[in-house]
Amino acid sequence: MPHTKLIFFQEADGTAPAIEWLKQLQKENARAFAKCRVRLARLAAMGHELRRPEADYLRDEIYELRSRMGTVNYRILYFFHGRNVAIVSHGFTKADEIPSREVDLAIARKTAFTASPLKHTYTGEIP
Repeated sequence: MPHTKLIFFQEADGTAPAIEWLKQLQKENARAFAKCRVRLARLAAMGHELRRPEADYLRDEIYELRSRMGTVNYRILYFFHGRNVAIVSHGFTKADEIPSREVDLAIARKTAFTASPLKHTYTGEIP
């Protein structure tokens, strides 16, 4: 199975919401950060083949990457861009349901990314 490249979304101002969230998580909860990094590595290794409980389809070509630490559910939203994966969410914790506004934001970022992939690809260091 070919390796899938992970691409992190970058806003027009140069910020990368998911990267910033990962850096903050690394400082605040190293174990949760490690679990999220393992899930990202599994997504890179398995791509479309990754299924529940690690990943799930939400709507409008947006998927969630799922990780749990104790009673906290961590979610990272992404979509497939060809054989690559674009990580578009800032990362968040989830109680029962992912808020619609989070999925809507992911869809808006997907639209921006597909219109101009180079402009919206983060090229800095990934924690």
